[in-house]
Amino acid sequence: MNWIRDFVRPRLSAVLGRHSSVPENLWCKCNSCGQMIFHREFEKALAVCSACGHHMPLRPTERFTSIFDDGKFEAVPVDDAPEDPLRFRDVKRYSDRIREARSKTGATDAMLVAHGEVGGIDTVVAAQDFTFLGGSMGVAVGNAALKAAETAVARTAPLVIFAAAGGARMQEGILSLMQMPRTTLAVQAVRDARLPYITVLTHPTTGGVTASYAMLGDIQIAEPNALICFAGPRVIEQTIREKLPEGFQRAEHLLKHGMLDMVVHRHEMRKTLVQLLRILTRRPPLEPPERPALAPPAS
Repeated sequence: MNWIRDFVRPRLSAVLGRHSSVPENLWCKCNSCGQMIFHREFEKALAVCSACGHHMPLRPTERFTSIFDDGKFEAVPVDDAPEDPLRFRDVKRYSDRIREARSKTGATDAMLVAHGEVGGIDTVVAAQDFTFLGGSMGVAVGNAALKAAETAVARTAPLVIFAAAGGARMQEGILSLMQMPRTTLAVQAVRDARLPYITVLTHPTTGGVTASYAMLGDIQIAEPNALICFAGPRVIEQTIREKLPEGFQRAEHLLKHGMLDMVVHRHEMRKTLVQLLRILTRRPPLEPPERPALAPPAS
């Protein structure tokens, strides 16, 4: 028996008078513990489960709103990419998959770019959308990463990228793999301009994205318990035929072994980025810490 569907929703329908007045998405279910969360509380918590603390996927526009000062930002247009360069088809045409993903998410592809102020500092932020074909990296994502780097250099602004991907987009074949060196060169252009580059790795960040721009940050941050790897644990276990340690390839494990600089809860992400950006751009903190009161001299 589904308690929400079979008991709560009929009771709400009876009180409100008709079924259509009860939204279908009134509740969200945690992907980790299964806890049902009221959608307004879920949005207010930035898609973090209040029961177990699991960080669920966050859309790029929601990322931007949570990071930029007062939630204000300006979208950066990205060059169009060929929709189906290889005319790929498996059980479904790739062009049909693209259209379905666009209809479902309202986004053109799996990465959006914006600029605005973060802690009073003009900053370019790019974010991947895992709900768009698993955030997979194709030519369009490469175009977005390149545009983000070019915009950062043109504006003399730091670059922050939120990565969330299942890897390269297989339907684009070698073209998707070529985005790895392409985005690596884009990051190098930001470094050549002596501008800060920060990566935030969210759950999951895997495959070619991990092997390129996601692991090239001056400072590398991850959200708690995020899966970060090139090949997933299931693939590795099948290859070596051994059971992997508990927590292997998770953010805390990588932090312990030196692949990350810090693991930051989503609710603390903006504050952390503000502090880092002001340090990296040699600006004073917004709120200087209070100095401890000096003890009176001994008589």
